[in-house]
Amino acid sequence: MLHRRSRLSRRAFAVTALSALVAGGGAMAAGAAMAGGSDTSDDSGRRKASGQLRGVWVATVTNRDWPSKPGLTVDRQKAELTAILDRAVEDRLNAVIFQVRPTADALWPSPYEPWSDVLTGTQGKAPGWDPLGTAVKEAHVRGLELHAWFNPYRVANHTDPTKLAASHPARRHPDWVVTYGGKMYYNPGLPQVRTFVEDAILDAVRKYPVDAVHFDDYFYPYPVAGQTFDDDEAYDRYGGAFSDRAAWRRDNIDKLVRETAARIRRTRPGTRFGISPFGVWRNSTTDSRGSDTRAGVQTYDDLHADTRKWVREHWIDYICPQIYWNIGFAAADYATLVPWWAEVAKGTPTQLYIGEALYKAGDPAQPAAWQDPAELSRHLTLAATYPQVRGHAFFAAGDVATDRIGAMARVVADHYRRPARPPR
Repeated sequence: MLHRRSRLSRRAFAVTALSALVAGGGAMAAGAAMAGGSDTSDDSGRRKASGQLRGVWVATVTNRDWPSKPGLTVDRQKAELTAILDRAVEDRLNAVIFQVRPTADALWPSPYEPWSDVLTGTQGKAPGWDPLGTAVKEAHVRGLELHAWFNPYRVANHTDPTKLAASHPARRHPDWVVTYGGKMYYNPGLPQVRTFVEDAILDAVRKYPVDAVHFDDYFYPYPVAGQTFDDDEAYDRYGGAFSDRAAWRRDNIDKLVRETAARIRRTRPGTRFGISPFGVWRNSTTDSRGSDTRAGVQTYDDLHADTRKWVREHWIDYICPQIYWNIGFAAADYATLVPWWAEVAKGTPTQLYIGEALYKAGDPAQPAAWQDPAELSRHLTLAATYPQVRGHAFFAAGDVATDRIGAMARVVADHYRRPARPPR
């Protein structure tokens, strides 16, 4: 989720005529149509489905959004957490996507993995309370859904196993670990790793009435120039039935997705399973079924995640592609990717939400479009014209709180004037 450095960010951008059209005053009309979360009709008479997701990610890795730093008192950690939930209610959001397994560790008492160091500063040290249990309870009291967000394979943002807790599975099973790009990952090609990851996730599903299990965009790691993800031994052992290594890797991720979905259904029926991938499946120059984009990363080829298949085969309950580019961005135009994903979801039971880059709004390093407080509101206006789009999620909670240039306030004013139920 924190990887935002593809070559897209260095490409030129251009604001298209569509951007100007949307800027011309459509936001309030679309907001009125979508705000209530009930069945409505647009100007063409089409029925809009009931409910819309209004989500916010709460990233805990590196203390990005919560807690503000490790080692705070229990009371201070709880106060910061409830403040995030209260702000979500104030902005008439209805779902919090809470990162509970940031680096193969846990924000609940897990028999599989150590306590996360984001809580105390020391991995494996008990914080004196149960953050996930508290988050579920406090979210539900406020009428919010709690989506438990797990990163499947990331072990650490460094390469020194001695910095991990002595009990860490990566230290007990060093053969499970691949070092790549200055980080450590579990090897997705090992069946025992996949089983372990699923077991660790399902422990939380058994213990807590989470509304959804959520994966982000990290499967095989993002490419690092000049480096090789060393899974030769696993490929030699398990990859013989596949045409090439890429096909084998995709099958490994497919198995994780299918098996996790089935185990969630068995463990807690009604809990959904959603994934938030990088916004480009494949460019059309690579695959005629792909989007009219020139992305430097393609999930199918680089992360070995066939996100389109997961939607079309209904392996997952929702998909929330991170379409983190502005309207008119030349390499990956928001106005191109939303209709592409809408067409992918069309006719399937998989619900489509759009991941929105609130963190870019007002960032001086971003293109000019992101200096306009109305850019995000225009996104929701555009997306509202596609009935397959059932909501949005905003990255991330810290940016909702600071709202540097009022972009989130503009979204709320234009689109979220009344509460809405999440879609079901």
